[in-house]
Amino acid sequence: MQWIDKLPWDLLIIGSLTLGLAPFVPEPHLFEKLRMLFQGTLIRPIDIFDLLMHGALPFLLLLKIGHSILPK
Repeated sequence: MQWIDKLPWDLLIIGSLTLGLAPFVPEPHLFEKLRMLFQGTLIRPIDIFDLLMHGALPFLLLLKIGHSILPK
């Protein structure tokens, strides 16, 4: 997990806020796709790709936070 330590905090935070929440109006894609996932309607490949694209940086940010909090 040394690669996660090499990722800069500012890149992950800014990327998570911009790509993770884009478009800001009417509803961020990430929230829309997560809602679709929990409702069971996330079935089209483009929607799955969209979830992965918009969720990648927030996922990495959460992974880095978890890795920095847990004792080594």
